[in-house]
Amino acid sequence: MRKVISIIFLILFCSSIKVEAKLTAQNRVVEGGYNYWFYEPNNTDTTTSTSNDSILLVNPTSNIDSLTSEEKIARELMGDFSNVPHFVPSQPNLKPLVIFLHGRSLCGNNLNKLLRYGSIDAIKKGREIDAYVIAPQNPGTFWKPENIMTIVDWVSERYPIDTNRIYVLGMSLGGYGTIDLVATYPNRIAAAMALCGGGSRKDLSGLNEVPLWIIHGTADRAVSVNESRKVKNQMEEAGETPLLRYDEWAGVNHGALARLFYLEDTYKWLFKHTLDNRTVDKTISITQSDTKNAYKGFKHRSSSKNKSKAKKK
Repeated sequence: MRKVISIIFLILFCSSIKVEAKLTAQNRVVEGGYNYWFYEPNNTDTTTSTSNDSILLVNPTSNIDSLTSEEKIARELMGDFSNVPHFVPSQPNLKPLVIFLHGRSLCGNNLNKLLRYGSIDAIKKGREIDAYVIAPQNPGTFWKPENIMTIVDWVSERYPIDTNRIYVLGMSLGGYGTIDLVATYPNRIAAAMALCGGGSRKDLSGLNEVPLWIIHGTADRAVSVNESRKVKNQMEEAGETPLLRYDEWAGVNHGALARLFYLEDTYKWLFKHTLDNRTVDKTISITQSDTKNAYKGFKHRSSSKNKSKAKKK
């Protein structure tokens, strides 16, 4: 009986182990995909259930006749525990997946470029995002939705991702990628945010099925606001657009919208949506003035002053 108690204690201990957040660079991992950064959030499974659903077993024994009397008692209490030394913590609760698509300036084959701005940089600076995050790197062409979704499928098969809560956001070239991805896979994306971009697909009718927030500055010289207007017009030509939020920010230039990746409300708005609830949230407001404090409380960026100090040293 002492053995049974020890086994029960081991299972309860394993089910409460905390898995720390982790950020890793993935190079040539997914065939047919892009290289990408992958962020794994903190996972704490507080489940104390003793059912098989909360325990992952390795090589479980199906023949009950091979078990000892103590093992049979524990099996009745807790399910099949046949290979006790190989118990691993139970799977944590399913979490959302965020896809961040960068602009042309970060294209290439060096993932460190993606640390200049965006969701991964926001995480490194202290923004808490309770979701898995994929940040692929485009080698230098238009984003290919199929390549992005290949990564999503690969990751979803290996991590506890809630496939009802997959989100995408991007700016500039990444804004185009966001629109194209949503238009291609409207049944896979729960919500999206496209910043200062446009669309390259001929058929954008799928956008009308997804909660989508488009924001573009009227003073954008890199990508004209007309590109977002074209997307809006195509959506309206395809039918009703009750799931669209469309904002033009007067006098705002191209780079200013990068600040939205650092705002808590950006992710709050995305997480308000699921595939099971096809309505758009309009309670969360993000305005131009909100971006002025986007970096408040984060780790300081390296400034020219710091660089000059380093040179003196």
